[in-house]
Amino acid sequence: MSARPRELTPDRSARHLFGAKMRSHRVRAGMSLEALNDVVNISRSHLARIETAQAMPPPDLPPRLDAAFGTDGIFQELYKLAAKEIHPDQFKRRMELEARAQVIGEYGGQIVPGILQTEGYARAQFKQANPWASEDRIEELVTARLSRQSVLTSETLLDYSAVLDEAALRRGFGAPDVMRAQLTHLAKLTLTQKTMVQVIPFALGGHALAGGTLTMMTSESGARVAYEESITTGTLNEDLESVIERQRVYDLVRASALSPVDSATFIQSVMEVLPT
Repeated sequence: MSARPRELTPDRSARHLFGAKMRSHRVRAGMSLEALNDVVNISRSHLARIETAQAMPPPDLPPRLDAAFGTDGIFQELYKLAAKEIHPDQFKRRMELEARAQVIGEYGGQIVPGILQTEGYARAQFKQANPWASEDRIEELVTARLSRQSVLTSETLLDYSAVLDEAALRRGFGAPDVMRAQLTHLAKLTLTQKTMVQVIPFALGGHALAGGTLTMMTSESGARVAYEESITTGTLNEDLESVIERQRVYDLVRASALSPVDSATFIQSVMEVLPT
């Protein structure tokens, strides 16, 4: 006798609604979880956990579901809502602004900014930050982190810049191969149509943003905000005077950093001294 499917609760959240709609369309199409696995290339067990909202859908699943079921973007729209729910409340407003921003400038002092992280680096960082977290929780956080990176691959206009302290490049998270992959990724993004990544080497000495993090965002309407983050909290500044003050500091630090070309060379030099 087959096990009774777990009851769904689509009224609880967007994630639960995503799972309920996924099961509904799958059943309507006469597909088992095994058959859906063949189409979307995600394991049966993972699909089952997504249907019951025990796991967050990975960012590449929604378009595959829309293609499989002919749902014209429904799952991609649901995913946008579900992705916001897995972030603490204090970050939701920042995420909404980030998704709509046309200009983003970030400073990373100790850690590579989330938008620039590879999957392996993100997983290692989350495990280091909370070694008591379950594997499911870690994977949920990684999925959330990767979902934010769609701003770099979407067709929307975006001008993204990041200034990274040398400490962010040398502070290893994960095995050497994880850091090598992360640094390779950064080197590719130093100068593209959407991105500019620069490095502030230790040789520069102190600077105005040392010891903190800062994200500057400008929307299509021209509205500007500044977001500062500590270990567990974030502060969103929307007061124009405060934003202008932080923008001046960011611009000064960015002007003091290595050029994108020199930054790519510097990142490569850091890679070369990683243990094999």
